[in-house]
Amino acid sequence: MKMGMERGTMTRRSALLGAAGWGASAVLPLGASAQGSAWPTKSIRFVVPFAPGGSSEIVARSAAVELSRLLGQSVYVDNKPGGAGNVAMQEVARAEDQHTVILGHIGTLAVNPFIFDKLPYDVNRDFRPVSLLAKVPSLYLVNNDVPARNLKEFVALAKAKPGQLNYGSAGNGSAGHLAFEYLKMATGTFITHVPYRGTGPQLTDLLAGRLDAASVGAPAVLQFIKSGKLRCIATGTPQRIPQLPDVPTVAEQGFAGFEMTQWYGLQAPASMSASAVDMLAAAAAKAITAPAAVEHLSKEAAIAVGSTPADYARFIAQEQQRWKPVLARAKVRPDN
Repeated sequence: MKMGMERGTMTRRSALLGAAGWGASAVLPLGASAQGSAWPTKSIRFVVPFAPGGSSEIVARSAAVELSRLLGQSVYVDNKPGGAGNVAMQEVARAEDQHTVILGHIGTLAVNPFIFDKLPYDVNRDFRPVSLLAKVPSLYLVNNDVPARNLKEFVALAKAKPGQLNYGSAGNGSAGHLAFEYLKMATGTFITHVPYRGTGPQLTDLLAGRLDAASVGAPAVLQFIKSGKLRCIATGTPQRIPQLPDVPTVAEQGFAGFEMTQWYGLQAPASMSASAVDMLAAAAAKAITAPAAVEHLSKEAAIAVGSTPADYARFIAQEQQRWKPVLARAKVRPDN
């Protein structure tokens, strides 16, 4: 009789525990289960392969805040600049801890494979595309001492003084480097390239007047344009952007078909399990399109995207096909 009572008590207790466990699983973050968290099991390191102060960090931090909430683990941004993004890419390609990811970028994924003779990794083989996070308008800027109010005047000035004007970028092979070389090809101008170690140092010299021009992603420079500290002479977008309605596009100013935007996505090392990548992709698409992230990015003129791994992989392939011939024609190399 006593044994029967104990069994009954245990059965009721098991039922109660089971109900409690089901209730807990209903509110657990992505990646968790009633049996415990399969992935992630610790903080996630989100590597940004560029110096702080640019569009890359703004996009990464916008995603990281929401990812932390969705995954139930801290997602922290770790800036690791150097070598046009190759230093960080090499490190993450070799990461096997299942909790290290990197911000993919037009430069590291669609430019570097075609301008470096040899890379210590393969962007298509050693990384798993996770999700396209955001697209960022490329803006063409000059400091206030440059006597050009728009792109037409800047092109005329550059042709009158071939090689005497300069432009800066966040480094050889960066989006800004690509954007300005693309503009030089379209306009037939010769403007000297000055590479920096990141957007921040580049902007310091542009604001100080030590640099004539640059192409920078909108999030990093809108505040300086609106305050009158820098002059935007054109946008690389197909249409004018709402944040700068009075600034015409490159195409509007006589160069039909011109388009240049930066983009940022999330890559995992190939060693990350497929299940973890799928979970991360679902969370990333939700994170970047969450109302708070969209609002923050739109204030910076960045466009939240969010995609599946398959869609992102196709996008990268298209971008590689698009820019490979452009880089060859412009003779863009790591040292120019």
